[in-house]
Amino acid sequence: MIFTFVWAGWEGIAHDSRVLKEVASNPTSGFPFPPPDKYYLCDAAYTNTRGFLTPYRNTRYWLADFRRRRPISKEERFNHAHAQLRNVIERAYGVLKARFPILKQMAPYPFPVQRDVVIACFAVHNFIRKYNIQDELFMGFEEMNMVTHNVQGGGSESIEWGLEDTEYMTTLRNQIANQLFSTASN
Repeated sequence: MIFTFVWAGWEGIAHDSRVLKEVASNPTSGFPFPPPDKYYLCDAAYTNTRGFLTPYRNTRYWLADFRRRRPISKEERFNHAHAQLRNVIERAYGVLKARFPILKQMAPYPFPVQRDVVIACFAVHNFIRKYNIQDELFMGFEEMNMVTHNVQGGGSESIEWGLEDTEYMTTLRNQIANQLFSTASN
């Protein structure tokens, strides 16, 4: 539940994939691209491309959807596993926003101060988590299975690394889905 990168300064209405595209294309941003054999879990608003693994579109995804009926296809099984892993990200944001209500409604400080407040909140969050400080918020969110709202994302902004990168990640996602499905079937 530690944040590895913060890029503060965009308006809250900016689409996440647009921000990522800007950060990823900015050589001075310091964005930590994953190593070739690793990837970030992303929601469906992003492009499934090298380094960024998204769920299958038009397939059940949200944890609440699986409470009524277990996953039956390989795509649903993958999406369920993906949602469970992304749940950790949602819990980390839950702790951050609960600890720092200023992030929900920023005070009317000058823009550079607002940006620094955001960065400071993330830094304090990471410090508490990294140094294993006994913290009620982390303990409360540690085992919680949050139900995230069905936010599909939108906009046409997406990272396009190229056809080869998209095909690579689609093949990897299919391999993972097949392995999850065959393991569950045995």
